[in-house]
Amino acid sequence: MTELTHLDAQGHARMVDVGAKAPTQRVAVARGMIRMSPAALVAIRDGTMPKGDVLATARIAGIMAAKKTGELIPLCHPLSLDAVAVEFGFVEGGVECTATASLTAKTGVEMEAMTAACVALLTIYDMAKAVDKGMVIDAVRLVAKRGGKSGDWSAP
Repeated sequence: MTELTHLDAQGHARMVDVGAKAPTQRVAVARGMIRMSPAALVAIRDGTMPKGDVLATARIAGIMAAKKTGELIPLCHPLSLDAVAVEFGFVEGGVECTATASLTAKTGVEMEAMTAACVALLTIYDMAKAVDKGMVIDAVRLVAKRGGKSGDWSAP
């Protein structure tokens, strides 16, 4: 079993010391979706939601969230991101969100990409709940990462 890096010898939570690591280029991509009623999907696609442009707002929320990840997740390092992109696609029954975060640093950006995707999807929910309170955020996951000691990884 792999050693749990966020626990010390006594089993207490700790922030991993990355001080001796060399900075490398790192990229992470996360994806998730929000399932919704046909009426909500049409209103988002047509730009007729009462609160305004849902996807533009969700994109900004996702980018802002990625930048705040170190404040939200207790043992994450605060990172100076080089770039964050949040994209949306209409799929049958909902909207898919893909978030990409990148930087050159001593630690990865998986949590920043995941946070961006989650908050973007939550923002869609918030902006569309007047039309559909039964929306479901689903299948948020890391789909790829590049760089760092563990190398490249892609979801099967």
